[in-house]
Amino acid sequence: MSDSLTDNATSADNQQERSQEEKWLRRIPQTLGYYLAGFVDGEGSFNVSLRQKSDYHLRWQVVLSFNVSQRDITNLLTLKEVLGCGIIKKRKDGVYSLDITTPSNVILKVIPFFKRFPFRSIKAAKNFAIFCKIAVLMNLGNHKHIEGLKEIISIRETLNVGAGRTRKYTEADVLKTFLEKSSETIRQAPVKPEMI
Repeated sequence: MSDSLTDNATSADNQQERSQEEKWLRRIPQTLGYYLAGFVDGEGSFNVSLRQKSDYHLRWQVVLSFNVSQRDITNLLTLKEVLGCGIIKKRKDGVYSLDITTPSNVILKVIPFFKRFPFRSIKAAKNFAIFCKIAVLMNLGNHKHIEGLKEIISIRETLNVGAGRTRKYTEADVLKTFLEKSSETIRQAPVKPEMI
C-alpha cells in the first residue's frame, strides 16, 4: 500500500509490517476476495462516529468502524477469517454483525483488503474513498487538534449521505463543545497581580 497511511512509516518494523501485509493480500484467492468484496458492497458499511470523552484533550473521540450484517453467519465468519480481525455479535433481531473498530485493524487489514478487491457500485466506492481519506488524517494525528478534528467532521458529513443515515453527534455539537471550552478557559484564566 503506497498511500499516506503508510508513507510516514520509515522504520524497519513498519517496512516488515508492510511486507507481511502484501504477502497476506497475495495469499487471498482472487475469486474469494472479489466474492467477499461483492458481499460487503451490498451488506456492509464504513462509518465514522463521535464519542464524547471527558478525559480527551478535545473531549471527542473519533471512531473508524467497518461493519457488515446478515442473518446467515457463514460469510461473516469467512470475512473475519480472511481479515484476521473483528468481532461477530448476534443482535436481538437475529441478525449477525461483524464489527471492526480497532484503528490498526482498520488501517492494516480492512482498507488494504478493499483497495486490493475494490467495490463495483459507485456508492460503496465513494463511501470507501471518504472513509480512507478520514483514516489518513487520523493516522497523521489530525483528530488530536481542533482544526484537524473540524476537517475530519466536515468530511464525515459527506459519508453515507441519504435516507436512513443518523448521527448521534453533529458538527454543531462538536463546535458547541469548543465554544464552551474556550469560554470556560477565559473564566478560569488567572488574574494577574497588576490587574488588581
